[in-house]
Amino acid sequence: MVKSFQLSFSFGHPQTQNASVQSRRDLRNSNPNPNSYGNPNSTRKGEVSDLKMQLRQLAGSRSPGTDDSKRDLFKKVISYMTIGIDVSSLFSEMVMCSATSDIVLKKMCYLYVGNYAKGNPDIALLTINFLQKDCKDEDPMIRGLALRSLCSLRVANLVEYLVGPLGLGLKDGNSYVRMVATIGVLKLYHISAATCIDADFPAMLKHLLLNDPDTQVVANCLSALQEIWSLEASQSEEASREREALLSKPVIYYFLNRMKEFSEWAQCLVLELVAKYVPSDSNEIFDIMNLLEDRLQHANGAVVLATIKLFLQLTLSMTDVHQQVYERIKAPLLTLVSSGSPEQSYAVLSHLHLLVMRAPMLFSSDYKHFYCQYNESFYVKKLKLEMLTAVANENNTYEIGECTIAVTQCFTEIAVVGKSVCPVTELCEYAANVDIPIARESIRAVGKIALQQYDVNAIVDRLLQFLEMEKDYGTAETLVLVKDLLRKYPQWSHDCIAVVGNISSKNVQEPKAKAALIWMLGEYAQEMQDAPYVLESLIDNWDDEHSAEVRLHLLTAVMKCFLRRPPETQKALGAALAAGLADFHQDVHDRALFYYRLLQHNVSVAENVVNPPKQAVSVFADTQSSEIKDRIFDEFNSLSVVYQKPSYMFTDKEHRGAFSFTEELGNLSIGVESASNVVSAQIVEASDNDLLLSTSEKEESRGPSSNGSAYSAPSYGASSNHPLPAHSPQSSLAIDDLLGLGLTISANPEPLPPSLMLNPRAVLDPSAFQQKWRQLPISVSQVCFFSLYHEYTMNPQGVAALTTPQSLLRHMQGHSIYCIASGGQAPNFKFFFFAQKVEELSTFLVECVINSSSCKAQLKIKADDETTSQAFSDLFQSALSTLGTP
Repeated sequence: MVKSFQLSFSFGHPQTQNASVQSRRDLRNSNPNPNSYGNPNSTRKGEVSDLKMQLRQLAGSRSPGTDDSKRDLFKKVISYMTIGIDVSSLFSEMVMCSATSDIVLKKMCYLYVGNYAKGNPDIALLTINFLQKDCKDEDPMIRGLALRSLCSLRVANLVEYLVGPLGLGLKDGNSYVRMVATIGVLKLYHISAATCIDADFPAMLKHLLLNDPDTQVVANCLSALQEIWSLEASQSEEASREREALLSKPVIYYFLNRMKEFSEWAQCLVLELVAKYVPSDSNEIFDIMNLLEDRLQHANGAVVLATIKLFLQLTLSMTDVHQQVYERIKAPLLTLVSSGSPEQSYAVLSHLHLLVMRAPMLFSSDYKHFYCQYNESFYVKKLKLEMLTAVANENNTYEIGECTIAVTQCFTEIAVVGKSVCPVTELCEYAANVDIPIARESIRAVGKIALQQYDVNAIVDRLLQFLEMEKDYGTAETLVLVKDLLRKYPQWSHDCIAVVGNISSKNVQEPKAKAALIWMLGEYAQEMQDAPYVLESLIDNWDDEHSAEVRLHLLTAVMKCFLRRPPETQKALGAALAAGLADFHQDVHDRALFYYRLLQHNVSVAENVVNPPKQAVSVFADTQSSEIKDRIFDEFNSLSVVYQKPSYMFTDKEHRGAFSFTEELGNLSIGVESASNVVSAQIVEASDNDLLLSTSEKEESRGPSSNGSAYSAPSYGASSNHPLPAHSPQSSLAIDDLLGLGLTISANPEPLPPSLMLNPRAVLDPSAFQQKWRQLPISVSQVCFFSLYHEYTMNPQGVAALTTPQSLLRHMQGHSIYCIASGGQAPNFKFFFFAQKVEELSTFLVECVINSSSCKAQLKIKADDETTSQAFSDLFQSALSTLGTP
């Protein structure tokens, strides 16, 4: 479980807790409305000047009520700073007004200084004197806050001023100041490692680690030393030895004996350290486990999961004890699931799900704990259904199947009753919509259990009942599962087809469900009397079918049906081949062309290829290998378990793909090779939402597009929805007569070269690119750009070349089109290109999103000159179409 604890040296000291709360309330009440500012740089300029004068007047005043006046002014300054108004000009005045004993004023001043010091290192020097003075204040709270602010300046040329206050802070008599100082040492190390090491701060932290009476100081020392010595270990043998010394037996037992004194965050830190320790023998393992057994009863989920991870790692080589650990940790995990928030329940359930997948037999008797509760969140219910599927076996299958079926029927009945009885229509629709996802997951769970060969007869009978629910989502999910069941249990074809045959194809709209129905129509064409006519009606609506998956299944199904019932399917096959050859999707076009050539060659060979004797599928491919599951188990108590993938899959740039986001949100960059190898350093700080890669796979839209084939689409009869191609007498073949096709074999004319000439040395500043890009959404009367948006189908060679995306950037650069930013990961990649005309300073901007799975490129083009935008679009598509070709 991911730990989200924060160190206790933050603004939460008991002495000023009430003042801090009141200050936050005053700040909230005094915050002006952001919408009232208009342009902050102009409309509030006068108010900032007024604030500067008022602060200067109060800087040296000692009259009664001065602190109250300063508070009001400080609140205004902080509120302006919060909404983005630049108040850095008040830096000197804020520093002068900091000479006060009011802690609330100190906090606000430190907040202001920390916000502007890093970006203004010159004026940050002004803060050194008053911060150093506050570090020697009599009030430990002020000393700690001043030291924290001093270390948070993060200005490299000011590190010499940190050494003295940090040394005093580590020796301070107040534990709060020492807590701040220990983390301050770590901040100093990241600013200047040499200064930190030369001042011998690690040795001072080690002394505090082993001798300080305050456990929070000890925990901070441990956290800081682990990070410092881990970074120094590669360069210093002494640091490597010190890091290993942390894992020595005396140090480990020192922490274990003080475990109950630590906070939750500190306990997790210690448990992670102990998990790296290697006990000398089994007796020591038992000693550690006995010492930490009470941590399994802790109310904090992070502590429990950290303890479980330690127990599992310690007993990996002890099979019997390892199994006992599974039995021992079930009760604490189930308690955490039921006692926490939905988010905590999901995180704990994710870890429990991992254990269930590794040892389902140990949890088979506890399946009732995984039943869904009506008030649980959807993601929790979904995970519980997966766990029910995992623990199903011969003994509990029927009860689990009945449970999942009851869940589905319960949700369906609630939706139906709500619509007929409840007077509030919105409430009825909400109840139905909320229940639909769970109903889908329940149906999938029933199918998965049936595929595990547990009590198939009873479950399949109940699964087929879902087809009679008269609910679109229930029918859709069931059709997909019935298809898989028939692949594994062909003996059930008679019962399944008898029910499926009563379903109208017009009532099935989801692509996967429609594809499953079409597969059954083709595979069992002899048993389904209306199969040829149903397929023919689907082919008649070819142009209205947006899913390429459905069109591919339709081609194969009508081919199978033709080979079994030729007279009834001849016309439908001709229409399908004609539509497929004219299809813009490359896979559909290629399959139609393959079937046509196969029939042209030999019908018997076509039957052996398309409809060979099939064997039942014994095992379906697992989506996750055992190696990946073991890797996730090794990363127990981390996000890997929640994401259900090893950490390298979502942290390593190499695994995420050639393109990745930088650490700053919204920055698009090239991960594998520097962009400077392709174009000069041009990376957009894409803070605008339009520049962020957040694309989802859209429904494929039909539209005219060249498929790049040398074959024109055949047409059939007068009823065809496709125009007849230009026909030459010598192209008529016997197969054309059989299917009623007239096939033209003629090369597509080469497109004319574009007349637009681009500047091969185009240059565009990233800020200018963003400014131009953002100017598009203006009012109609002020439009100065032209926008063109459409989809384009790429050739497979170009998509294959995206395995090394640098080739696309070099390829487009060869056409005088330059990439200024890029990002994403498979299958979605996003590129931003720019180009300029030779004759004049007219710029073209392009957003290109390429989906490698669907071979589609979505283009959004913006241009200064509307009259040349279409010519540039043609040029860009022409360049993109040649990607990957020799």
